[in-house]
Amino acid sequence: MSDDIIRVGEPQPAGFWIRALALVIDLVIAGFVKLSLDFIAGRRYGADVEQAWSFQTTIILFTLLFTAAYTTLLHSWLGQTVGKSVVGVRVVAMDGRDLDGGPAFLRYLGYYASIATFGFGYLMAALRRDKRALHDLIAGSRVERVRRGA
Repeated sequence: MSDDIIRVGEPQPAGFWIRALALVIDLVIAGFVKLSLDFIAGRRYGADVEQAWSFQTTIILFTLLFTAAYTTLLHSWLGQTVGKSVVGVRVVAMDGRDLDGGPAFLRYLGYYASIATFGFGYLMAALRRDKRALHDLIAGSRVERVRRGA
């Protein structure tokens, strides 16, 4: 029997483009949170606060903490971020079980490895038969389509 046969009822891997759309949605959410913080700080401390080096450092640290918590907690609690929920995919461990907190955080760190390779780590999802990106390989995870009605 060929490996290319799709078996009915088995989870199907999520492809590159649907994963990219989910990432864009999640980046819009992170951007909205950052802009909200900028706005609140500007109202509280004045418009010039955004130019201060210490403020920019705080924003960068907050953004890193927010994105780490957002992706790690949502992947480990729900199996999907808001973006993945909208497009109908979820992250699971290789054995199909829910992703634990440790691998979910490792997956988040793996995003930076995927970026550090000039985006090739993300592109791997388009090139590999199993549709796993570099951060999936690092964390021992996979992204699958959510069956409708499940």
